[in-house]
Amino acid sequence: MLKMGFRWFGASDDPISLQNIRQIPGTTQVVGALYDVPVGDVWPLESIKQLKKEVEANGLHLEVIESVNIHDDIKAGKPTRDEYIANYQQTIRNLASCGVKVICYNFMPIFDWLRTDLAEKLPDGSYAMAYDHQQVDSDPEEMLRSVQNGANNYVLPGWEPERLAQLKQLFMAYSDIDADKLRQNLKYFLEAIIPVCEECDVKMAMHPDDPPVSLFGLPRIYKNREDMVKIEKMVDSPYNGFTICTGSLGENPANDVPAILREFIAQDRVPFVHARNIKFVNTEGDFHESAHLSTEGSLDMYDIMKALYDSKYTGYVRPDHGRDIWGEVGRPGYGLYDRALGITYLSGIWEALVKDHIK
Repeated sequence: MLKMGFRWFGASDDPISLQNIRQIPGTTQVVGALYDVPVGDVWPLESIKQLKKEVEANGLHLEVIESVNIHDDIKAGKPTRDEYIANYQQTIRNLASCGVKVICYNFMPIFDWLRTDLAEKLPDGSYAMAYDHQQVDSDPEEMLRSVQNGANNYVLPGWEPERLAQLKQLFMAYSDIDADKLRQNLKYFLEAIIPVCEECDVKMAMHPDDPPVSLFGLPRIYKNREDMVKIEKMVDSPYNGFTICTGSLGENPANDVPAILREFIAQDRVPFVHARNIKFVNTEGDFHESAHLSTEGSLDMYDIMKALYDSKYTGYVRPDHGRDIWGEVGRPGYGLYDRALGITYLSGIWEALVKDHIK
């Protein structure tokens, strides 16, 4: 049986409470993190214990962390990377001692996911994040300001203001990094941490690039099945796994998401799934986030859930990037209502698959 979760940003920075999450039928997991720890530092054991205690006091479990972000010196292969890798190893040990089983991470240079509009109004009156490749400004400083101005005064995951305040220096650090060098740096990182993961029984789950295209000349190395094959060969271990985000991979229509799920679940490489839908608005691949229902987007969520069911998937799943509906204003993409509807819809598909099999 898959384990359904809900991402939460903590009591001090999330208008959604743990009790709200507890009331979503079928939700047993909180996908959490420590957002006040600078990228590259060791996550303090006592802080992890406190987060776990808070989650469990509300009848939920903390077994997936999203994300332990990776310092840019590791991604860029700087001489200081070994220090940050050692910190990452200790963070894995600290998380494992508190019962964490999966760590979601990404290896995207500088920017995490990118949208050109954080609140595009849809025909039904809801608001959703959207991506239009023609609006990706050639000036990354301008794009950064645009994203931060549309964030409703929240810090967006992967867009830490302290780190991105040094944007020009970051671009200089990646000036000689192409896709091959970025892969080499990922391999160096994985070779160092996977033995610790095996020792601690914690699976790494790399998140796809979002969108799966190069931005501002920066390389992207997890865009499709072919990239995944290269990554799994770097360290041949089930602890070197993937987060399969159906929306991120689905942003490239050439990616057969159900087939990718079946292939890599069979290899025990998928401890975590982000199940979400998107809606293409033209043939150039521009899109906006949509409700999770298949009829509302361009992805067949039934086929996606059936791929999980047929593969006997027992890992972790969460909805992702919901719309802002019913007047809710919060962190873009991370409201309560639409993600709760998404969980209910995905759980309904799952129940139907289970009961149809029993018949």
